[in-house]
Amino acid sequence: MSILSQISTKPWLPDDNNKVPRNADRGTGRLADNKVGLWVFLAVVSSLFLILGNAYVARRGFEDWHALPELGLLWFNTGLLILSSIALQWSKLSASRGHRESVKLSLLVGGFLACGFLFGQLYAWHQLSEMGYFVSSNPANSFFYLITGIHGLHLLGGLVALVRATFRAWSESESEQVYLISVSLCSVYWHFLLLVWLIFFGLMFFS
Repeated sequence: MSILSQISTKPWLPDDNNKVPRNADRGTGRLADNKVGLWVFLAVVSSLFLILGNAYVARRGFEDWHALPELGLLWFNTGLLILSSIALQWSKLSASRGHRESVKLSLLVGGFLACGFLFGQLYAWHQLSEMGYFVSSNPANSFFYLITGIHGLHLLGGLVALVRATFRAWSESESEQVYLISVSLCSVYWHFLLLVWLIFFGLMFFS
């Protein structure tokens, strides 16, 4: 480079030859920020469920504790949530490979299965109430309705994010980086909710 060209160089301006695309920077930064936000949120939610779990274990040692009957419907609901989590993992892998059509299909399947889980949980509540297991009848009943209710609310919130990710996957104006972020975060959240449910399901009926 000549002395004249060095003098005329403006270092405060981006170099057109070497600059990174603005959209790439924005996408990478958004991915990092959203990941941090999600993990902070999961840490808070984990603390909440940990408190509930400790309270459940401590309370069931009293004499007035009468365990709920094991409903076959809860096994079916658990299977739905497992399949929903698998579908979200499938969508994440498809998004990373650029298979947009597979992402669309897996998101729809995962959302449909998650809705089935929620309706199944509501029907389990109905079955228990028909059998006389009301919220105030027994401490075990209260904990069951409380735990499943809080878990269901978190899953319902996840469905809102899943719907947004689905719209982004179907929108041709959204870049692959943008909907990859949404799908990746949804899959992590789904795996977390599945783990929470499996722990409490085992705690309530098999411990």
